[in-house]
Amino acid sequence: MSAFALSPDTRRLQLGRDIPLESGVVLPALAVAFRTWGQLNAAADNAVVVCHALTGTADADAWWGPLFGAGRALDPERDFIVCANVLGGCYGTTGPTSEAPDGRAYGPRFPRITVRDQVLAQRHLLDALGVRGIRLVIGGSMGGLQALEWALLDPRVQAVASIAASGRHSSWCIAWGEAQRQSIAADPKFAGGHYDAADPPRAGLAAARAIAMLTYRTAASLAARYGRAPGAEAFGARAKRPHEPAVAGWLSHHGELLNERFDANTYLRLVQAMDSHDLGRGRGGFEAACARLVLPTLVVSIPDDALYVPADQQELAAALPDARLARLKSAHGHDGFLLDAAALEPIVRDFRQSLEAPRARRAAGSAP
Repeated sequence: MSAFALSPDTRRLQLGRDIPLESGVVLPALAVAFRTWGQLNAAADNAVVVCHALTGTADADAWWGPLFGAGRALDPERDFIVCANVLGGCYGTTGPTSEAPDGRAYGPRFPRITVRDQVLAQRHLLDALGVRGIRLVIGGSMGGLQALEWALLDPRVQAVASIAASGRHSSWCIAWGEAQRQSIAADPKFAGGHYDAADPPRAGLAAARAIAMLTYRTAASLAARYGRAPGAEAFGARAKRPHEPAVAGWLSHHGELLNERFDANTYLRLVQAMDSHDLGRGRGGFEAACARLVLPTLVVSIPDDALYVPADQQELAAALPDARLARLKSAHGHDGFLLDAAALEPIVRDFRQSLEAPRARRAAGSAP
């Protein structure tokens, strides 16, 4: 079970079966936490899979609300929308905070996982829900990595939208992830990779979050909001400090928030999983793997993204046989896929509408 609160709409599926990981380790009794919106149609082919980012949850309507609704990109009146907490997470799906077979939390003993392992766990969920066809898999950041793997791992998938992500983790992304891992490891409470769950390495996780936040935003975004102003506002429980730069308070506040809702071992495993991402691994190389991804694919780039830089999306779109490269303008950089979701929605909706016309023609051609 999760060590962190789940929304009341979250369900958990206990698969009751062993799951082999890419590493060769077998993970027993996988549980997957998930949410759904809409209904599966009679043909069971109207599923849409939403994949969340690094510290996200299955509550996609909370963090991607502008995409949900009648006539929007994710329409519960048309779609059966599924979002699962990722394998290795701490919001209900089996991960470091879950109980191991010996009755204790896995903690640092939780095995290394890959993005492909994460998608495999989600596939088991879709199987259990009776899904026969997946009209779209969509995700941003870490979710965008998963969406691409879905396309190569599951023949039910008909289209993919990968947002602010890449076809393979760059050395740039790996370096930022390593800086975050080193921050957690440097916390004295994380000695040897072990810590007391009642007294976690809060300083290390907060430092990791601070590093990450700097890759999620832009210099212009922070300058517009804070400039060089002193701490004129209090952030959460953090008291105003008149001589502290406001942007420093903002960073500290995000560290405090993450400590309240996330787990250090989970953070480490998920960042490691992201570093494993390479569509070409074991598939004859990047170009060969992309050539196999023949589904319509929306690749969304954010021009000022400092983490998954635009060159990542340009490389991916150029290598895919049927890709549409779109640009989401956002002053916020990488986090624009969340903070400017209202501007993202018409991009995704237009892509989905372009897929509906061929589907309608096929249906008309097969009608008696």
